[in-house]
Amino acid sequence: MTDETSEIESSKKAVEANESTPEPGVARDGDKPTKTIVDTGEAPRAIGPYSQAVAVGNLLFISGQIALSPKTGDMVALGVKAQTEQVMKNLGAILAAVGLTYEHLVKTTIYLRDMEDFAVVNEIYGGYFDTAPPARATIEVSRLPKGAKVEIDGIAVLPK
Repeated sequence: MTDETSEIESSKKAVEANESTPEPGVARDGDKPTKTIVDTGEAPRAIGPYSQAVAVGNLLFISGQIALSPKTGDMVALGVKAQTEQVMKNLGAILAAVGLTYEHLVKTTIYLRDMEDFAVVNEIYGGYFDTAPPARATIEVSRLPKGAKVEIDGIAVLPK
């Protein structure tokens, strides 16, 4: 048996040993994790086969939000400044639905149609955090749903 084969066999045994032990915060029902779907009328309905947010363990995973009106489902504005404001309001509505604030966010990802909008988005985004903002990545993309200029998703920590 070569060293490489031995390492592979050791890895397989380690994975098999851990399969019967659930991860912290995850109850197993077969292979299905216990999760709670967040659905609030204060944020736009999902425009595809996904949830507004999903809570698992002490984490809340918020789906990407674009500048849709929660009431109509239509884009609320054409400009990136107004779109960013609406996106942040949508994120806030989802957080509020489970008793959280922007301060509970630990990670966000911002998707921009044009990196030239980076400074404007930062100005709006930064205004939503009183203390240390969450970790973040910003990525320029070629397209976003419904012609949006900005989309933001997030991960928040739920209190114990």
